[in-house]
Amino acid sequence: MIDPEGPDPLYMQLAAVLRERIEKGVYPPNRPVPSITSLQQEFGLARGTIIHAIEVLREEGAVRTVQGRGTFVAPNEG
Repeated sequence: MIDPEGPDPLYMQLAAVLRERIEKGVYPPNRPVPSITSLQQEFGLARGTIIHAIEVLREEGAVRTVQGRGTFVAPNEG
């Protein structure tokens, strides 16, 4: 999954894993993505790395963050 010795930055690798899970429906539209703490436990990555990966997905429009509620998978278009 995540290769600390790989050529891509860890945040990009994590973003790719989360993107794949969204595309496959593991994280369905309008449902929350796992918390930063949960992702830290699963992947063993630093909080900042996880936040950076989520920001990449937010910029792509794959997730949206609701202040005080969390980060959710964006609804399907069309």
